[in-house]
Amino acid sequence: MMVKTLAPKLRTSTDGRTVTVHVPIAFRQRAGRKQIVGPPGSVPWTPTPRIDTALLKAVVRAHRWREMLENGEYPSAADLAKAEKVNDSYLSRVLRITLLAPEIIEAIVTGRQPPTLQIDELMKPLPAQWQQQKAVLLG
Repeated sequence: MMVKTLAPKLRTSTDGRTVTVHVPIAFRQRAGRKQIVGPPGSVPWTPTPRIDTALLKAVVRAHRWREMLENGEYPSAADLAKAEKVNDSYLSRVLRITLLAPEIIEAIVTGRQPPTLQIDELMKPLPAQWQQQKAVLLG
């Protein structure tokens, strides 16, 4: 792990009207990404959440398909799969996403899901208990 720390510096312009402050931070390499570490006692910096569009699209699609089935637009999942031009098995796996804990859906929608969470994990059989789902998917 490489850590590079910058020393604090205060610099005033020659005309005395501008002050430049350099705040000490450290850059830490973790899992191929750089993480900013502030000085001791400072408020931890967290990156802006990144919404994973693939996960979000799967959540939206799952709820849309469930609504289409519940409203009677299609009499069966097989008919809906044919209309959506997807494999029947794929449609059924995507529909499982509608059974996820609300906290998991909220994390995906707001971009607070773990960066390791992938669509294939959402479509695997998961525990029925929401607490167990959160333990498996959110850690």
